[in-house]
Amino acid sequence: ERQLSIPESIRITKEVASALDYAHRHGVIHRDIKPENILLHDRQALVADFGIALAVTSAGAGRMTQTGLSLGTPQYMSPEQAVGERTIDARSDIYSLAAVTYEMIAGDPPFAGSTVQAVVSKIMTEKPTPLSTLRESVPAEVEFAVNTALSKIPADRFASAAEYAAALTNPTLSQGASGIRVTPGRRRIDKLGRIAPYLAGLSLFLLATTLWALFRPPPPKPVIRYALGMDSTEALGGTLTRIAITPDGSRLVYTTAPGPRLVVRPRSQLQGAALQAVDQAFAPFVSPDGSRIGYFHPPSSLSVVSLNGGPAVKISDSLASPGGAFGPDGFIYATGLFGRGIVRFAETPGAPLKRITRVDSAGGETQHSFPDVLPGGKSLLFTITYGGRGGVVKPTAVAFADISSGKYRVLTNGLRARYLPPDRLLYATSDGTLMLASLDVGGMKVRGDPVAVAEGLRRGAANSVGFQLANDGTLVYETGGIGVDREVVWIDRTGKAEQVDASWKGTINDPVISPDGKRLAVRINSAANADIWIKQLDKGPALKLTFEGSNNVYPAWTADGLRVTYQSNNSGVQDLWTKRADGSDKPVLQLHMSLDQGDAIWSRDGKWLVARSNTNVAGAGDILAMRPGLDTSLTPLLNTKFAELSPSLSPDGHWLAYSSNETGRMEVYVVPFPNASAAKWPVSTMGGAEPLWSHSGREIFYRDGKTNLVSVAVSTAPTFSAGVTATLFNVKDYVNNSNHRQYDVTRDDKRFIFIRSLGGANQDRIVIVENFLEELKGKLKK
Repeated sequence: ERQLSIPESIRITKEVASALDYAHRHGVIHRDIKPENILLHDRQALVADFGIALAVTSAGAGRMTQTGLSLGTPQYMSPEQAVGERTIDARSDIYSLAAVTYEMIAGDPPFAGSTVQAVVSKIMTEKPTPLSTLRESVPAEVEFAVNTALSKIPADRFASAAEYAAALTNPTLSQGASGIRVTPGRRRIDKLGRIAPYLAGLSLFLLATTLWALFRPPPPKPVIRYALGMDSTEALGGTLTRIAITPDGSRLVYTTAPGPRLVVRPRSQLQGAALQAVDQAFAPFVSPDGSRIGYFHPPSSLSVVSLNGGPAVKISDSLASPGGAFGPDGFIYATGLFGRGIVRFAETPGAPLKRITRVDSAGGETQHSFPDVLPGGKSLLFTITYGGRGGVVKPTAVAFADISSGKYRVLTNGLRARYLPPDRLLYATSDGTLMLASLDVGGMKVRGDPVAVAEGLRRGAANSVGFQLANDGTLVYETGGIGVDREVVWIDRTGKAEQVDASWKGTINDPVISPDGKRLAVRINSAANADIWIKQLDKGPALKLTFEGSNNVYPAWTADGLRVTYQSNNSGVQDLWTKRADGSDKPVLQLHMSLDQGDAIWSRDGKWLVARSNTNVAGAGDILAMRPGLDTSLTPLLNTKFAELSPSLSPDGHWLAYSSNETGRMEVYVVPFPNASAAKWPVSTMGGAEPLWSHSGREIFYRDGKTNLVSVAVSTAPTFSAGVTATLFNVKDYVNNSNHRQYDVTRDDKRFIFIRSLGGANQDRIVIVENFLEELKGKLKK
């Protein structure tokens, strides 16, 4: 039973208190009183499991606790035990016993939470709900005794377990504590002179009260939480950070699918409006005056658009996409594509990049991202990502840097941080908890113990966490997983969908079917890593292929179907690796990617390896190729100032399809291979991305500008020509990515593999907390 009768609860508590009193008088503190350690034998309560007490006695209490380890179970820990104080006495056990008493009566412990941090935070800062509120039949003396034993300060509790037991059935204690007093009888006043001083005092009191009412500070604003209602046309899109808020808190900015589009929504409105000048927007951020939005878009560009209308202006095309910031000094801060450190640049097209931080590759660092510039423009916060070495990956960390010197220091483990004047740090942890810490700006370090202030934040790709705090104290953050759960589906040419395996779900990406058509390679993102998995399409569970590194992406089958090539940070940087698909050997370095290549594909005869780069000297994506065994490096095939993406080779290896934004939007083109400069033919005219050459060689599939999967008939003799285009089915409800194809086709070209996003409990949402700063007051001990 979750709740016991009041007499039964008191009886068990008294019997446990008797056992503890005996132990305490012999110098033994239990340290882990909880329901599991209370046994009943013939209705007699027995206290069991003195293991922690014996360990402390054997090792010495000082040595057991000086490491900062809090021994015990969170829901029943005393406050002093939760913070790891070295000296724990009998009053800690009394607190834990009172927590058990509370649970026997109320049905739940006094404090609960989804994480240990959340429970400890409540133990330190909140009061338990009164028992009489939860159960009206609780006697006043029982509630008084339990509340006294649950006091935050040990000195306010009972001195012994015996005193606590006695108080449970002593009504006089509760009466004395309640403040009940006998009211004296009225006294007869005979002379006005005797009450004059009192009347004068009353007048002064009334005057003081009136002045206080006139000049008192306004009451604190209420903290209000709610989730933002969004219809199907405004579903959040993209895998990186997707939300921002203007400094005055009046407007939200977020990315939606398909696109992703950039939507601006005044908080007074029920819907937002998409900015028509923006296409393929990721990770938006707002200028300090709230007039402009910075955002990233493929392949490695950053643009700025005015909230008041007008065209978007491309500022740079040599940046990695995880996070940017407008600084108070007039510069924009972001991650440089080459070197992967923090850079800054003027808000003018083509402005040179000035390096601020340098990645310590010898220390395992792979990237600095998510900058947040402090007021004054002299220092900034940023995130450090580490690569895997020998299968071990250091946790992502938050660091503090001096802008003029570039020197930085790690503050704490975390995914993203924001500065709160004058001396506080707000940061997200890997489990989606928002933490508040005291920051020593001059010493570049965190002071004291942080406290949890929100939970359930969504972690996106590249360790991104979407949260922002406006100047008016409005907090906005995303909830949900790294993405809504996904499933793999077959779709025939009429659009009829069928699950591949109803039990197989996750954050699945990059599907490619093996040459024999029997297996599927995918990337699956988890809270900590991205890994390659192999799935038998007819039966059986999926096999995890990668165990080295933390970012394994873009699988591609070798021509013989025995191995998979993929990009990984196995060695600390993103290189190309190849591994047997059955997992029977260690990965082999295929190519050191000095040009920062993206995904790669093999020709069907295995003679060519084709890769997409993220940038070049001119600042756009390129397509490169090499002949393994003959060439030692990749040679550019398509090398322009535009973005060339999603390469796909014809079955005979003589033609290359790809997408490019040379007309201002993505379209599909075909060139000869490998002599790509000899000619070029357009395939799409109304938008095209993610091209895929059919196995027959007579069709090219691609996703058009209306989110349809289309087929265009092609001929390659005597030269290339494109014929009739046919719409197959709409793919708006399926995962898409202009940089990298997110579907594949069977050997007979009759069925397609797609990734379908699922709704449900894991649906992403935007949560708004008004007057959040009021909630932070008093959270940190000075």
